Amino acid sequence: MKIKPFQALYPNFDFIASPDSFCENAKETFREFQDNGLYQQFPTTAFYIYQIEDGHRKHTGLIALNDVADFFDGKIKKHENTISEKEQQQMQLFLRWNAILKPVLLTYPSVPAIENWLQQFANTGEPLFTTRFEKDGQVHRMWPVTEQKDIVLLQNLFATHVQRTYIADGHHRTTTVAMLHKRLRDKNPEYDFDHLFCIFLGADELDILDYNRVVEGLKQLSPTQFVVKMSKIFEMDPLEAPRRPLHKHELIMYVRKEWYSLQWKKEVLESHPEEKVLLDASLLNEQVLDVILGIRDVRTDTRITYVEGSRGIEGVKKAVGSNRNRIGFVLFPVSFDDLMQMADANESLPPKSTYFEPRIRTGMMVKMLKK
Repeated sequence: MKIKPFQALYPNFDFIASPDSFCENAKETFREFQDNGLYQQFPTTAFYIYQIEDGHRKHTGLIALNDVADFFDGKIKKHENTISEKEQQQMQLFLRWNAILKPVLLTYPSVPAIENWLQQFANTGEPLFTTRFEKDGQVHRMWPVTEQKDIVLLQNLFATHVQRTYIADGHHRTTTVAMLHKRLRDKNPEYDFDHLFCIFLGADELDILDYNRVVEGLKQLSPTQFVVKMSKIFEMDPLEAPRRPLHKHELIMYVRKEWYSLQWKKEVLESHPEEKVLLDASLLNEQVLDVILGIRDVRTDTRITYVEGSRGIEGVKKAVGSNRNRIGFVLFPVSFDDLMQMADANESLPPKSTYFEPRIRTGMMVKMLKK
């Protein structure tokens, strides 16, 4: 990968009472924040080591620019389809802000030489800033890397060891910059449309969580009819207490205040011999949401609510609530190997298949577009 240092903007925490509200409002009021001195620019070009401590562990990555040519050359892999309407919205926001307020999260098979160097650098110096988010208790820290020898070392490490990366968060930001590069680069040479604004986290520094579903699907089916249809494709076992799935191809279902373990029957799994990667989300969409519940398009049907894995079992239970027509499905997280296989084959995962942690907040690190 071809990475490059740059001058980042970051919040002036001396004038910010609440980092939570600052980041929540950054999209709407970025230019106002900037005009009022709530942002400062790092004085020289640098790489930035960024660390997020979430109460369970510390996740450490590198913020840098990445040559957009790597995306066009297929070295930055997608696993989701993008929507042109969202790209247009992103483009308008970027141009209105003259900035990108959040880096694309790129992951890659971990390289100990990179992760160890970042950790050692962070352990030997004080961060430029440390800030706590009260709502979830996360602590964010940042260290700039300014020495030329260190910059060259990191560039060489990424060029040598990171042959491809995978978009974990920011598909639309990536394709929007690529679109701006093609459309406006020659017309507006004062803008930098040649680089993606990225945070790199090795796979070992990243948590892939489940992405769960709550479906309003029992209006047309009685509970008995639903169970009969489900029993044809699943081995169903009632649970005494809620829990997450223990492995791939097990789902947990919550319906009418009862919890069940669902295991796909062998004949269902063997009915897709052409699939190199058989995802539970794909099977659920096909075998349950479509065939049993009549949901043809999971992207647009309003009967589906997606619940991030970070909200846990309680998040699914809460989304089901007291509505007797709703069914909650808890899925096992997609593995990094499955994600890589599908992305390498230029295949897309079903919508809302993965949820990655940690995520940098909007407005914490900013890249200006005008050179």
